[in-house]
Amino acid sequence: MNPELIVVNGPLAGKRCALESDILVGRAPNAQIVLSDPEVGWRHCQIRRQGDRFVLTDLRTATGTYVNGMRSAERWLEDRDQIGIAKTVLMFRSGQGTAEEAPAPVETKPVLLAACSLVFMFRALAGSASEGQTSLLREQILRVIGDLVPMEEGVVVLGANEAELARQVPAKFVPAVAAVCEHGAIEDRQAGVVGVPLYIQGLLSGAIIVRISPEASFRADNHLDILTAIASLASIGFEANQEVETLKAEKALLEEQIAVNTGIVGESPAIRKLLGSLERVAPHDTRVLITGESGTGKELIARALHQKSPRRDRPFIAVNCAAFSETLFESELFGHEKGAFTGAVSLKQGRFEIAQGGTIFLDEIGELPLSLQPKLLRVLEERVFERVGGTQPHPLDVRVISATNRDLSTDLREGKFRRDLYHRLNAVMLESPPLRDRRDDIPLLARYFLRRSAERCKRHVSGITPEAEDALKQYEWPGNVRELENVIERAVVMGEGISEWVLLEDLPESLLESAPIESGAKYHNDVSQAKREAILNAYVQGHGDYKQAAHLLGLHPNYLLRLVRNLGLREEINRTLSKAAGR
Repeated sequence: MNPELIVVNGPLAGKRCALESDILVGRAPNAQIVLSDPEVGWRHCQIRRQGDRFVLTDLRTATGTYVNGMRSAERWLEDRDQIGIAKTVLMFRSGQGTAEEAPAPVETKPVLLAACSLVFMFRALAGSASEGQTSLLREQILRVIGDLVPMEEGVVVLGANEAELARQVPAKFVPAVAAVCEHGAIEDRQAGVVGVPLYIQGLLSGAIIVRISPEASFRADNHLDILTAIASLASIGFEANQEVETLKAEKALLEEQIAVNTGIVGESPAIRKLLGSLERVAPHDTRVLITGESGTGKELIARALHQKSPRRDRPFIAVNCAAFSETLFESELFGHEKGAFTGAVSLKQGRFEIAQGGTIFLDEIGELPLSLQPKLLRVLEERVFERVGGTQPHPLDVRVISATNRDLSTDLREGKFRRDLYHRLNAVMLESPPLRDRRDDIPLLARYFLRRSAERCKRHVSGITPEAEDALKQYEWPGNVRELENVIERAVVMGEGISEWVLLEDLPESLLESAPIESGAKYHNDVSQAKREAILNAYVQGHGDYKQAAHLLGLHPNYLLRLVRNLGLREEINRTLSKAAGR
């Protein structure tokens, strides 16, 4: 048997190419295997003979060449290795078996018919909303194998490691699972077992193990070829199913996080001005810098810009610049090549690459280390990026939206932020107003968050009492909209079973202490006044020592300081102590 390549998946499925000399694969007309897929390079990869062995070399392509699911720049090929090039999968046969062991030719037509039926099934399942897709895929895969291989029994298992896979199979299949995880495709003629790995998203994620009838064991090699071809197609199905589940989860999360239209709730002049600017800016591919205090909804504005832009059907990727260390930030933003540094065991796409064609949102851009700012500036100016450890530039097509709660003009003067990067990011500036500057929107926002929280908590809530609404409007909201959302959710949870309305008593004590309560809420005013008098008396008795005052009140010192801050008592304490000292 001579060495050869067999196309097991893709437009050329069933084609065989003898490895009598060097083989070129690509879109070039002079290639020995011509693939028309636009993702395939003109000269994509080459397979060269060196002695009795063959080496595969990727010819510096953007999409890469994969061997057994792992991206490979250069690799020695072993018998039955699977080579992935865009949508095509080839299997390498070394031809090192003896003439007596040579298997009968693979029955290409039945395999292709089975492949077609599997592909149609995968597409139908990927487009459906039915549950139990993974179980159905396993059943159909075993049914197709049974039509082509004289098997007595078989299993299709999925898992992240050998231990997880072994728990899903009968004890007699455990050794076969271990062998597949360690060596890849296996055939044990004595035990009558053949097995192949399943790769999902480039990682070993499962196995197909089949026990064949004793009279067919002499053709185990041929059966393994068929099993390998089916495993390549099965991986596509499981990947599609995984993508559908991921999309469902993302859709549910977005529906929860984003309201109808933009999700920006409010009718105040400040919000009307913001929405007007957003409508004008969104359709254009210009860079936007969103400023505003923490918790004002800057990411919501960025998402609204994306949703109203021509890029709405492409990814929206949010990056918190303050969440990554300086050493990892470049890898997270631009990705890295395999072996670029210790722990880089495989190629990783960065956030910019994942956002291709869509929008990348750089939150807390003011926290970006000064040493990384030139690298980001270069990407914005040249519209190309390089992965860490790589030398090949990749074109970039993303819209950049950034946000900060810092005063970047001060950072510019102090040299903490590059002026040229600031102007690159700040083609258009949108300001997200603090909640205290849009108090008329507080009741609208509170009712909006109330509906969402009540739905999540499975509680019927009729609304917010006038007294509680007045307290919300009087509060300063240092945490802005995010703090309001948390307050409403707490009120829904803490008030459960007591009333169908959010009462004044359901609001946090810190809010009631700092907000001047009106609307005839005499009880809360009296309680607040009693606290103020008790604290003032304790400070006088403790001669101004807050720890001694806390001891007299039976409070923790930190809690006492928080009460003083919430009640705005610092100046009154100083006046009271001065008056007491002058007696």
